[in-house]
Amino acid sequence: MTKVLWTDGSASPNPGPGGFAVIENGRPVALGNEKDSTNIRMEGKAMIAAMKYANGEPCEIHSDSEFWINVLTKWAHGWAANGWKKKSGKIKNVEIVKELYQLYQDNPVELVWVRGHVGTEQNELADEWANRARKGEKL
Repeated sequence: MTKVLWTDGSASPNPGPGGFAVIENGRPVALGNEKDSTNIRMEGKAMIAAMKYANGEPCEIHSDSEFWINVLTKWAHGWAANGWKKKSGKIKNVEIVKELYQLYQDNPVELVWVRGHVGTEQNELADEWANRARKGEKL
């Protein structure tokens, strides 16, 4: 059976303290934070946590991060082939990109983009828990 996971990341201010959450069946299954982070970093860390949580089982990851979905489905293959460089220079958060891309290649993952902050229940829950994680809440 395919796991259905929802991810979100938060930093406030951006950059500033950050948190991320992974939601399954209406409850958090992974939370994390960084003292000094960005929304982009936390969104990527949430996807990493979701793939690790799925532990090789088929999963759908629902995310409002069009950036990370594009990284995985459009850009990372070329960056990897080019020695983890892009034409315009250095790749930001390359350590997250590399880890996430390897997990994406090694695991049966379907990425599903959802529009953020439009009332989608599980996405709103992921946002709430990412903010709670940013403030230090743990599972």
